[in-house]
Amino acid sequence: MSLTAKTLGRGRRAAAGSLIAIAALTLTACQEGSNSAAGPPSASSPDAARTSEGDHSATPSGDALKPSGTQAPSAETEPSAGASKPSGHKSPDAGSPSPSRSKNATKSPAGRCTAPQMSLRLGPSDIGAGNIHYPLVFTNKGKNACSLRGYPGVSLMSRDGSVIGKPASREGGAGGSVTLRPGQSAHAVLHTVNDGVSDTPCWSSSQLVYVYPPGSKDSMTTQSRGLRVCGGRFTVTTMETGATA
Repeated sequence: MSLTAKTLGRGRRAAAGSLIAIAALTLTACQEGSNSAAGPPSASSPDAARTSEGDHSATPSGDALKPSGTQAPSAETEPSAGASKPSGHKSPDAGSPSPSRSKNATKSPAGRCTAPQMSLRLGPSDIGAGNIHYPLVFTNKGKNACSLRGYPGVSLMSRDGSVIGKPASREGGAGGSVTLRPGQSAHAVLHTVNDGVSDTPCWSSSQLVYVYPPGSKDSMTTQSRGLRVCGGRFTVTTMETGATA
């Protein structure tokens, strides 16, 4: 082979190698440019971290809106209307009385009898062994039960309204309460002695018995049947059941 042919062959190979090198460099530069534009930011970049967090907070799910540590009750766990009432509790019926009304209706004592709701009379005398007793009878003429307890206040009066002697003093124990249903009666007993039993002179004969029922400030009067106190003895007992002893 001639020297000219060898030189030409080397030149062609050198040119071809140069073209291949240029092409390789160009391809490498293109790839690096493409990678730097599309590659993700480094994990250590604050901007990348903020961008990633912002994407999650911008569209929170339904669970993210609930407070931490709570869970919405499901249909199975949600308490029913009946379960909300305390155990063992039963709502009273609208028509049934409350315990307080029932207790008051059965255990409350009857109210005190007042003068306007009663009638008064003096029963016939009971004479024996020098003593004279008169039942002073109270009758409930009202529509409701009432009660009497203690001693009535009793005085004797003449027809013109003047007081005769002194009010009756108390005799015997205080006793208990007497309940009077409508139409029922209770009585106290007036006591004096026969004329001549004592040297103490008798009082004038009376026409009226002036009475304050036990615990009352209203007075009542009734005919005295000519009751006359002798021997200075004029007493009244506490209230008892019935019209006479």
